[in-house]
Amino acid sequence: MNRYCFGVDIGGTTVKLGLFNASGDLLEKWEIPTVTEDNGKAILPDVARSIQKKMDERQMSRDEVLGVGVGAPGPVDSEGTVYGAVNLGWGTFSIKKELQRLLNMPVEAGNDANVAALGEMWQGGAKGYTDVVLVTLGTGVGGGVIVHGRILSGSTGSAGEIGHVHVEDGEETSCNCGNKGCLEQYVSATGVVRLANRKLAESDRPSMLRDRAVSAKAVWDAVKQGDPLAVEVAEDFGWYLGKALAIVAGVVNPEIFVIGGGVSKAGNVLIDYIQKNYQKYAFSGCRGALFTLARLGNDAGIYGSARMVLD
Repeated sequence: MNRYCFGVDIGGTTVKLGLFNASGDLLEKWEIPTVTEDNGKAILPDVARSIQKKMDERQMSRDEVLGVGVGAPGPVDSEGTVYGAVNLGWGTFSIKKELQRLLNMPVEAGNDANVAALGEMWQGGAKGYTDVVLVTLGTGVGGGVIVHGRILSGSTGSAGEIGHVHVEDGEETSCNCGNKGCLEQYVSATGVVRLANRKLAESDRPSMLRDRAVSAKAVWDAVKQGDPLAVEVAEDFGWYLGKALAIVAGVVNPEIFVIGGGVSKAGNVLIDYIQKNYQKYAFSGCRGALFTLARLGNDAGIYGSARMVLD
């Protein structure tokens, strides 16, 4: 009998779903809208209906399905309980128990960034390694920590929140989390723009970035062309992120750091700025950690979710 599993990645706009075989091959992927109205109470029922529909289409019985893995954007502990997901409208409840009730099959759940890290370890940039830290640089900064091949979730699912490591005492602007001086404020896509705009406002120095709409992509394109002001932004970016990852390494001692998210599309130029600062601040026993770019892109979440079931 063939055996299958489903990987689910719940985002604020869409839910990504994937059907995998027991060998970990992605057979099909699709999306459904994330209905966040009424505190997101329709999300899991919609997921259950979509999975059942796919099973019906493929004439799959429940006996053939090993289970469903779910990644969600909020703190999720090792028992599958989410401790609030603001952009979904969720409070505290067990994703695992609720989806098991709806589908009558095994379910595993985790934080979306942690699950993506598991996906990158399994079939992505960190394949072949078991101690991994994933950093996702997008609108915000996410993180996931894998220790000995297992997600490190922490007591309330908040382990790996690398974006909210405090890195700057003098910051006056608040982060989305409510604190000030978080890593996210400097190395996310919006953080890179903030750094660039501050540099531009400090002087009248010529720059490719002046008198145009500044984006993270524009900054890194300018870095590649040797624009002095953009290079200074890259140096600041690397200082913040390299130093923060050195601190993380002193706690979990990973074999490899995987850099993902939209900002990582700039390519290996990011690695250069991060790695030299990491080497400067890391404990000697941690300096051998490798750095690489994520490979699974937006599919990392469904791969990692499936892995939770197959593991």
